[in-house]
This record gives sequence, structure tokens and C-alpha cells, in this order.
Amino acid sequence: MLKQRVITALVLLAVLLPALFAQAPEPFWALTLVFMAAAAWEWARLNGLSGAASMGTGVLCSLLCVGLWALGWVQESLPRVWLMGAAAWVLLSAWALRAGVAAWAAHGKGVRWLAGLVALCLTWLAVAQAKLIGVNFLLSILTLVWMADIAAYFAGHTWGSRLIARKLAASISPGKSWEGVMGGAVGVLLLAIAWVYADGALGATVPSLYTRLAQAGWPMLLLACLFLAGMSVVGDLMESLVKRSAGVKDSSRLLPGHGGVLDRVDALLPTLPMAMMLQAWVGA
Repeated sequence: MLKQRVITALVLLAVLLPALFAQAPEPFWALTLVFMAAAAWEWARLNGLSGAASMGTGVLCSLLCVGLWALGWVQESLPRVWLMGAAAWVLLSAWALRAGVAAWAAHGKGVRWLAGLVALCLTWLAVAQAKLIGVNFLLSILTLVWMADIAAYFAGHTWGSRLIARKLAASISPGKSWEGVMGGAVGVLLLAIAWVYADGALGATVPSLYTRLAQAGWPMLLLACLFLAGMSVVGDLMESLVKRSAGVKDSSRLLPGHGGVLDRVDALLPTLPMAMMLQAWVGA
């Protein structure tokens, strides 16, 4: 399993890195569009759609993203879109996680299908805009999610349920603990502070998200990082809820050793649009 995971990761890096660091943004936009289409296919399958309907969902997702691209939305600031997307994530995810697995399954397929399709298109638009701003900016968002996940893993394994007996969401993801969440938040804060100083020392021409937030004040940086770290956990929990409702462990087997695309991007679904909301806010 480990060998398979490493091989898949190396192949993904070999595909992603040239597109990420390409001067023109279009190769990266096209590549991430493919990933979003695959995630849409997985989402439809998890929510009970047939094989043909799931394939159609992937195609529709890619066409919608291409439409946003053609309309020039990638070049627009879109503060209202990001604000509405952030509000929807906060309110709907809070309700869904509180209601639990049974309540999610009770909703019609159409509602669940549409929610995922909108979330995936919004995520593609956010990652496309972040790439257009600059690689340093985009990487600062991606690494926030990775740091939150890695630090939460180690904190959870070290102190999980030793300080706080109650699990974070036992019926949805029994392995997650409050200690893990707090460890992830601390990891993100340390990463943000280090990145701000690195931007200054290296004279970054394109500031990271952290530097842009710090320019609005260190309290803003602190609160924003805690908020984004928390929402990355929410994205993970939401996918766990959907998978538990479908009775599966992984969203698919598209990525050998890693599961599916949704398994790899779940924490980014709320985080990327919310990062763009904060960018639009501090930019204004």
C-alpha cells in the first residue's frame, strides 16, 4: 500500500508541478478542471446517481467551469460570490454535521447533487483565480490545508482524547479528536508567521495570503488562519458524512493508494473559496 501511495504521489507531482510553475495559467486551469470533473463524477456516485448520470455530472461540471472561464470570471474579483459561497458553507455544513448521516441521506438526490456541483465549480474558480494571482499566493493556501491535516494527525495520535474525552464527531469520523483540531490550528499559525517573515526576507513580488492578511493587522492574520484551519476540518468531515451515508470508505479508486479525488481535495472545497473571500476583503 505504501509503495502504491508513493508511486501515485510521484505521478501526480510530475503532472501538477510543470502546470503549477508554468508562466501561463491556462495549463494549470485545464488540469485542475479535469480533477474537478473527476470529483464531480465521484460526488454523483456517492449520492446514488447511476453510472451514466455520474459521467454526465463530470461532463457538466467541466462545461460549467469552461463557461466561467469563457465569461472572464477568473479575472474578476467577485467579492459577493465569495461571500455567498462562504456563508453557504458555514451555515449548511453546520446544519448538515449537526443533523448527521441519516438527515443527509433523507434529502433528495437532486438537492445533494446540486450542492456538490456548485461547491466543485466554486472551488475550481477559486483555484484558478489563486493561480492567476501567483504561485506563492496559491501555495500558501494549499499548504495551509496540508499543514492543518499533518499537524492534526500528529497531535491527535499523541494527545487524542487524553485532554478532551469527547470526540469531535464520533458518528461521522470517529478518529478525529479536538486535540487534533487544536494541533492543526497551532501548526497553521506557525506556518503563517514563518511565511510572512520569509516573504519579507526574500522580497516576494507576489505576497502570500498570510502576508496580505498580516498587512491588515496581526489580529486579522490570527483570526483568519484559525477560521481557515477550522473550515478545512469541516470540508473533511462533510466528505466523511457523505461517504458514511453511501457506505463506502473511499470516494473512488481513481488514485491508487489514495482513494479518490474527493478524498484528496475535500478540505480544499470550503478553504479555497473562503481564502479568496479574505483576499478580496483585505485587497479592498
